[in-house]
Amino acid sequence: MNAHLPPDHPTVKPRKIGVLLLNLGTPDATDYWSVRRYLKEFLSDPRVIETPKWQWWPILNLVILSFRPQKAGANYARIWDKEKNESPLRVITRAQAEKLGAAMAGEDVIVEYGMRYGNPSTQSAIEKLHAQGCDRILLFPLYPQYSATTTATANDKAFLALKDIRWQPAVRTVPAYFAEDIYIETLAKSIKEGVEALDFVPDLVITSYHGMPKEYLEKGDPYYCQCQKTTRLVREKLGWPEEKLMVTFQSRFGPTEWLQPYTDETLKSLPEKGIKKVAILAPAFSADCIETLEEIAITGEEEFMHAGGERYAYIPCLNDTPDGMAMIEAIVRKELSGWL
Repeated sequence: MNAHLPPDHPTVKPRKIGVLLLNLGTPDATDYWSVRRYLKEFLSDPRVIETPKWQWWPILNLVILSFRPQKAGANYARIWDKEKNESPLRVITRAQAEKLGAAMAGEDVIVEYGMRYGNPSTQSAIEKLHAQGCDRILLFPLYPQYSATTTATANDKAFLALKDIRWQPAVRTVPAYFAEDIYIETLAKSIKEGVEALDFVPDLVITSYHGMPKEYLEKGDPYYCQCQKTTRLVREKLGWPEEKLMVTFQSRFGPTEWLQPYTDETLKSLPEKGIKKVAILAPAFSADCIETLEEIAITGEEEFMHAGGERYAYIPCLNDTPDGMAMIEAIVRKELSGWL
C-alpha cells in the first residue's frame, strides 16, 4: 500500500527532533498600535491576570489600553535595537535558537523559537518544526523559575497549537532549572566576572526578580520560593555572606500587593542606609528585555542616583554568551535523553 503514497506523504519524511525555545514576547514596533496589540494579548491572558473577565475586560479595554501603550512604547524606544529594528528580546532569543541549532547540527535536531505573545508566534514555530518532519518536540520555556504566569502559559500556548495537528508529535517540556548545578554555576560566574569588571566595589549586589501578585503565591505558585533558592545557592557558590546578596521583586502592576521587597523602593531607600554603591542583575530573565534594560539598567539607576547613590551597575542576563549557550545546550541534551 505504501508504494502508492505520494512522495510528500508524511509517512516518508525522515524523523527529526524539534527543540522549541519559548519566551514571553515583544511588540513588533514602538508605535501606539503595535504596543497596544501586544499589551492586549498579554493582559488578556487569564494565567497573567486572574481577575474575572467580566470585571477585568472594561478596565483593560477602556482604561489601560487607552493610555499604557504610549508610555510602554516610549520605554521600548529607549532600548530598541535600531539597527535590526527589533526589541532586544527578539534579537537575543533568535540568536539563542541559531546558536543552539548550530551546536546540535548533524544530530537530526531542529531548533526554532516562539513567543507567547507577539511574533514569531508559538504556533508558527510548531508548524515549522512539524513541516520539517519533527515527530518529537522538546518545549523549553526560557524561565529558570517556574510560575503559572510564565512557564505554564508558554506551555499552554504550545499545547493549543498542537491540538489541531492530525499526526501529533510526542512532546516533552523542560522543567524549571532554578537549582540546576550548571545554571547556578553559570549565574554565579557571570556575577563574579561582572563585579570584577567594575571600577568600584559594590556595597550590595541585588538579584531583582520579576514580581507577581502575592495572592498567586498564597494560591500555591512556587515562584517566590524558587527565586529565593536560586539566590541562596548562588550566594553559597560565591562564598559570600548573606548580607552581600539581596532578593527583590520588580515590575509590579496595579493596586494589589505584590511580592516584596519591591526593587524600586529598595533602590530609593538604600543610600540613606549608607549603601551607595550597588550592582544589580535579573536572574529570572534568560534574555535582556524591557524589564531589564529599561526598568533596571536605566530607570533603576536614575532612581538610585536621585536618592543619593554614588555608583550603580547592571550585570546583563546570560543571553547568548558562550557560557549562557553552554548552559542551555547542557539542559537540552539532558532533557533529550533517550531521544538522541
